[in-house]
Amino acid sequence: MRIYISADMEGVTGLVDADDVQPGGRDYERGRLMMAEDVNAAVRGAVAAGATDVTVNDAHGPMRNLLPETLHPAARLIRGKPKQMLMLEGLTTEYDAVICVGYHSRAGAPGVLSHSFMGHEIEDMWLDGRPVGEIGLASAVAGAIGVPVAALTGDDCACAEMTDWDASVATVAVKYARDRFAADLRPADEVRAVIEETVAASLSAPPRTSAATADKASTLTVRWQSASVASTLLGIPGVASMDSRTVQTQGALPDLYRLFGVWMRVASSLTNQPPYC
Repeated sequence: MRIYISADMEGVTGLVDADDVQPGGRDYERGRLMMAEDVNAAVRGAVAAGATDVTVNDAHGPMRNLLPETLHPAARLIRGKPKQMLMLEGLTTEYDAVICVGYHSRAGAPGVLSHSFMGHEIEDMWLDGRPVGEIGLASAVAGAIGVPVAALTGDDCACAEMTDWDASVATVAVKYARDRFAADLRPADEVRAVIEETVAASLSAPPRTSAATADKASTLTVRWQSASVASTLLGIPGVASMDSRTVQTQGALPDLYRLFGVWMRVASSLTNQPPYC
């Protein structure tokens, strides 16, 4: 059994603030170790369920948060950027399931450190007319590739968002949001034990199948904070303007995900906004 783990950071045990998750933040070094412990709990759960191959993709920010020496020896690490497939780099039909660790709710929704990919630079996103963030897009793209999401960890709002997208996904709430930068934290040891147990149980259950729909057309719409980003993106073939700050394009989901990565690189070149202001 081959398992793919996509690891974000905002939804990791104990982390609540930008200083916990941004390089240079006063608690970032502690935060990256907390991230490793949540990931390692998921790896242990996968191994307990019989996984013989576990790949971890460091999917947060600079994508160099996980230190290789802190990772469980059973896992391989995909580290650094740019990555054409972003938070799902390296995911192929050869994997049996995806585990999402440390995920967070979408921009504008309740939840600790809620945002969609680029802090406040992305105000809203829609997939086929439905509000979407990192959770929904990862779930949809993985499904299009043909690999089901088996489990997700994050705060209670992230778990609710995952359930709204796919109620069959097992979730672990590692903390309970009090506000965007405040949470009621579960004890770390307790959480890691639950992550391990939940991942093992989700992978030991009768296998879920996800028929690949990589050729099915979808529509991705993004509203940016900056009109200059939207206008610049119109130079990319197939991108249409919905209003002065909103652009839209259509295509197969894996292709849209790669194209969205290009959009973010364009946006980064035009703006210099901190991610959690």
